[in-house]
Amino acid sequence: MPGQLEGVASSGQVGVDGLWAILRGKTKKVVLMLVDSITGLRYPPIVVEGEEDARTWGRMFRRAGVAGLNRNDLRGVASDGARGLAGYLGKALEWVNHQRCVFHIWRNLGGELTRSVAEAGAGLVGDAARKARLQARRELVSLVHAIIDADSQTAAEAALVRLEEHRLGKSIAEEIAPHLDALFVFLKEYNRGLMRVAPEFVWRDFRLRLSRGKNHRSTQRLERAGLVYAIYSNFTPAQVRSERKRKYRYPGLSPLAVAGVPPNGVSYLDALSV
Repeated sequence: MPGQLEGVASSGQVGVDGLWAILRGKTKKVVLMLVDSITGLRYPPIVVEGEEDARTWGRMFRRAGVAGLNRNDLRGVASDGARGLAGYLGKALEWVNHQRCVFHIWRNLGGELTRSVAEAGAGLVGDAARKARLQARRELVSLVHAIIDADSQTAAEAALVRLEEHRLGKSIAEEIAPHLDALFVFLKEYNRGLMRVAPEFVWRDFRLRLSRGKNHRSTQRLERAGLVYAIYSNFTPAQVRSERKRKYRYPGLSPLAVAGVPPNGVSYLDALSV
């Protein structure tokens, strides 16, 4: 519904992510969702063909705008680095900084890291090769951590030089270097509160609590499930107790409450009936 989130404050720092799903006839679709980095507020998602077209990301931002997001308030976007999103930001939201997801950077480094580690054991056999590979992996992972988890971009640049100087690290450094600026957007004053990972966590609840992500036979049903999930998430308080591997930033509060508009006993089912 137009204006469903109108008047709800936005931090201007958001994250975006997509969930791929296989529908009837083995058709692949992706659900795109925009999430406020600070409040956790979910904006109504869309279902599209893919992530590589800038126009699809434009549709997602327009739908968020129809719901009540003022795009002029946007300051930063965290994502996994989809090319379509980068193209859209450069054309339509040039004042918005783009933060690259650190987990996806690690994932993209996996192949190059494996090749470099294998090179360390070349010409050796048995325990000698295994120990050489293990030592090389420890050294390279430590150097990459020093870059990605640095306290400042200056420290990251110094760590990148050390990685380049490592006998096995040059190719890995070449993979990281083009993304160095985008890894530290979240440290800027302009982007205070911006997450440094893509909001993949939203799909956990989408799969487990409402959908399981595999029961949608059509685009319309998939999108409807995404819309219901967004409303459910915005109205439902986070549990107070932490789980073994999961802690909640605002225990006992819903995203709407964190944004300053507490539902005051109104459930997501009440919202759906409205």
